[in-house]
Amino acid sequence: MPSPELVAAIYPWLLPLHITLVTLSVSLFAARGAGVLAGQRWPMAGWARGLAPVIDSLLLLAGGTLWWLLQLNPTQDRWLLAKLVLLIVYIVLGTLALKRAPTRAAKAVCFVAALSVVGFMASIAVAHHPLGFFAT
Repeated sequence: MPSPELVAAIYPWLLPLHITLVTLSVSLFAARGAGVLAGQRWPMAGWARGLAPVIDSLLLLAGGTLWWLLQLNPTQDRWLLAKLVLLIVYIVLGTLALKRAPTRAAKAVCFVAALSVVGFMASIAVAHHPLGFFAT
């Protein structure tokens, strides 16, 4: 269990870092998804494909550190469990949107669905409630 001093020292810079990494990750996905739908080649270029796992790995590290620092437990903190389940949904939809869906229309549907899921995840994070903005 982290000491209160450690939490006080790390939390004030770790939470904004986590939010910044979320913003970068989703922005890169949105730009790549729009590029794929526009028929551009750059979204699947090595640099674009390579940048995503770097950002996402840092995001995972920041999120995991927050999880540990705040002693969160997804079996008790249902909002966190909801976010983790939706993260898997977002990853699957994102993969379909960028590459795996067979048609442009299917890619577009998956792209919009993925962005909707990540928006809902953000509302869960803000509300600390599994229903996110639907909880109010």
